Parts: sequence; C-alpha cells; structure tokens
Amino acid sequence: MENFDAKTKTELEAAAFRTLVSHLRERTDVQNIDLMNLAGFCRNCLSKWYTAAAKEKGLDLDYEGAREMIYGMPYDEWKSKHQKEASAEQLSAFKSAPKD
Repeated sequence: MENFDAKTKTELEAAAFRTLVSHLRERTDVQNIDLMNLAGFCRNCLSKWYTAAAKEKGLDLDYEGAREMIYGMPYDEWKSKHQKEASAEQLSAFKSAPKD
C-alpha cells in the first residue's frame, strides 16, 4: 500500500465519499432499509455522520441540512418520490439485525 501524506489521503477519502453519495443519489431504487439490512448503514446514517463531523469542526449544520446534502434534495421530497413502504420481510430482517 502506498503511503500518502495526510492532505492527499484526505483528498482521496473525500473523492470516494463524493462518489458514494453520487451513487446513492442515482440508485433511488435502493431503499434505506435494504442498506441497513445488508450493510448496517443508510443515507440517514451518512447524514448523521456528516452532522457530527461538522460539529467537531465547530460548524453549524443541522441534521436536515446534512440530509439535503446527502439526498441531493430535501428529505421529505426524496421520501415522497422514492421511498416505498417496507415489506414484512424487510422489517423482520431489520428487527433481527445486530444493533450498535
């Protein structure tokens, strides 16, 4: 593995994060509950992590603002356009999944 300086490492991590967010914006067919069931995180988790990172830097970013940055639109708009009702199977998998 290459040893990168801290600035380059941060730039690469930021680029990977932007690509992940872009991918999730394009894949509106992938529901948050599916992400939670398969990977243990979802778009809302990313929003919470983004908010926490901003607060660590002393920046004023609330959860809804972070959600808009992750979803690419206000959450309520994304939800009405793309979120489907969770199936019984999805809910059952979510309830039985390991929690932090």
